[in-house]
Amino acid sequence: LGGLPRMTTAALAIIAVTVLATSFISGIFGMAGGLILLGVLLLFMEVVPAMVLFGTIQMGANGWRAILWRHLVKWPLVGRYVVGATAAFIGMRYVAFIPDKALLYLGLGILPFAAELLPPRYAPDISRPGGPYFCGAVIMLIQLLAGAAGHILDMFFQKSGLDRKAIVGTKAITQSIAHIFRIAYFGSIAHAFEIELPAWGYGAAIALAFTGTSLAG
Repeated sequence: LGGLPRMTTAALAIIAVTVLATSFISGIFGMAGGLILLGVLLLFMEVVPAMVLFGTIQMGANGWRAILWRHLVKWPLVGRYVVGATAAFIGMRYVAFIPDKALLYLGLGILPFAAELLPPRYAPDISRPGGPYFCGAVIMLIQLLAGAAGHILDMFFQKSGLDRKAIVGTKAITQSIAHIFRIAYFGSIAHAFEIELPAWGYGAAIALAFTGTSLAG
């Protein structure tokens, strides 16, 4: 009474299954899992706590994927990506904009199709000079405004000349960094933890993300 809203056992079970399944999907294809996971989390939680939990889970899944595939990561691209992402994060934190559920669901639904509408000759390439900086800034903005940016990130890799495994590994580390920024951004909001999720819930979610990612490997 008078405390934080509590998640039901059924909701926790649905989230647990979703974490495992989406981590497996992302581990195979390097995409799509986050889109599904955030959509499910928003059914049970408000935007700010959902984004914090989502960032925690995705950081675990992508971080573990990056460790498993670390020998394939293109680290010079990652370093320049971080510079662009950091600049966008600082700008967004100054504005402190919080999207509502309608905007997030709209973004989750439209972005996969929007990525396909860009003419091939204008497709961005992360391997071009300046490409990683631009990629980091754009992906960070979309992550904070529309929830998930995996399909847009794919566009930067499609013409890069990297093989599939190098793409999965490099994307994993860039996404891990993006989710650290996401946690820092939404975690600094006063009501970031306004839903009563058991402390073990975060650890269990990360463990399930590790499991799904390992199975995908």
